[in-house]
Amino acid sequence: METVSVSGLKNNPSEALRMAKRGVVLVMNRDKPDALMVGIETAKVLDAKGVRPALATALFRDGHLSLARAARLAELSLGQFVSHLSRLGIPVVTGSAQDAKQDMDTLEQWLALS
Repeated sequence: METVSVSGLKNNPSEALRMAKRGVVLVMNRDKPDALMVGIETAKVLDAKGVRPALATALFRDGHLSLARAARLAELSLGQFVSHLSRLGIPVVTGSAQDAKQDMDTLEQWLALS
């Protein structure tokens, strides 16, 4: 097990991530253990059944991943991932009716120029 201080983590997060790929890293806050870092690949977390789609769903829902990137993380086709989100009641497209109208107006303008 390796250790890193909170200030060391703040100053050089890349080094802490490299250490986490090799094994468990204990994050120390002053003289007290504060957190553990474990590399996802090292812990084989993503290999468990259902973890990839669940993680991708949460990251997409919270706005941290685009639809395409979330589908790739889930190892599903875009269509399969959209269906998955639909079953869970998670909207794929967000926005107001006004946003949709603006998008349609822009599309019509673009098509008129083509």
